[in-house]
Amino acid sequence: MLILGIDTSCDETACAVVGEGFRVLSEATRTHDEHKAFGGVVPELAARAHIRLLPRLVLLSLERAGISWKDLDGIAATLGPGLPGALMVGVVFAKTAAQALKLPFVGVNHLEGHIFSLLLTQKLDPPFLALIASGGHTDLVQVKAWGQYSVLARTRDDAVGECFDKVARILGLGYPGGPEIERLASGGNPDFHEFPVPRMEELGFSYSGLKTSFLYYTMRQEPGFVAENLPHICASFQEAAFRQLVEVCSRGIKLTGVKNIAVVGGVSVNRALREMFLREFGESVFFPEPRYSTDNGAMIAAAGLFRLERGLRSSMSVGVYPNWEL
Repeated sequence: MLILGIDTSCDETACAVVGEGFRVLSEATRTHDEHKAFGGVVPELAARAHIRLLPRLVLLSLERAGISWKDLDGIAATLGPGLPGALMVGVVFAKTAAQALKLPFVGVNHLEGHIFSLLLTQKLDPPFLALIASGGHTDLVQVKAWGQYSVLARTRDDAVGECFDKVARILGLGYPGGPEIERLASGGNPDFHEFPVPRMEELGFSYSGLKTSFLYYTMRQEPGFVAENLPHICASFQEAAFRQLVEVCSRGIKLTGVKNIAVVGGVSVNRALREMFLREFGESVFFPEPRYSTDNGAMIAAAGLFRLERGLRSSMSVGVYPNWEL
């Protein structure tokens, strides 16, 4: 069984072909560079870029897999969450192709796709906890079985990746902020300054306080101080941001008794984050390969394949769900 996966949820146009056993046969992804000039993703530009790129990337995915349209058994696309216009491009393309080829169409939740990214390179059997850490989401999910989830914690305000982007903007580092903060932090001392880590009674994440504390900290400093100590300041911020993730996950493990934890989503690419989780949880923590941590078509194809193999398909009348929760 072969399935084409399409993700156009934000600023990556991503396609992939995945076969039985969640084997990735091909990938084709393009990140839109035009958003850098605006310091963040511009929804209209993202939608236009998807319209321009998607047909070519789909054909490239089929070519790299050595197959044609007629070899496919289904087409999957992200229904949400994401930018409405961007999502619509991928869903309309996928449904149109599926209808023309008389193939089943499978709509996929983007967050579930991130959880399925684990199966592209390794095997992890439920139950386990999944921390979804990305630019738009910070969720802790109990995976009771594949396809059966219980959300234990969500962010009350900013997502962790969003906080990185806002801090990078404060520092004038450009967009996206995560990679540049990680680069600078690698040469800094994480104990240089202690930023606050919120500890809430109810299980949950919050990053608005860290962002505000960081802003006021930089505003209080003498001219030149921030520039001279930029690596240390980035390392200290990063330490606080990731410490919250570790502490909430530790509480989730105690609450559920589930020991294994998977860390997925774009922020999980960060090397310091991986090292911190490995120190804390050892062999009980699992990560997707970095290329499958960020938004990609293979994870959408994997989640779609799981449903297709169980005879599940989506209606051709289904729409997009920009705020779709897991």
